[in-house]
Amino acid sequence: MKNRYENGVVTPQALAARHSIAKELRDTRHQLNLTQESLADLVGTKKSNISRMESGKYNPSLDFLVKVAESMGKRVDIHIN
Repeated sequence: MKNRYENGVVTPQALAARHSIAKELRDTRHQLNLTQESLADLVGTKKSNISRMESGKYNPSLDFLVKVAESMGKRVDIHIN
């Protein structure tokens, strides 16, 4: 699978952001006592997509992140520092 990054390597900053988002979504799912499968059903996707997203192995689109967050009653706020 080809990376979208120019040199083919995910930068440490991008990887850290991906893992931070994945952790927040996973923690929220746990707080709501949802399984990956039940969240996938709410989102309208496959369990494998939720699993890959939570592991940080998947670079989901912003639209997908918003859909996942909204399915759990949350919203996505982006801050650029």
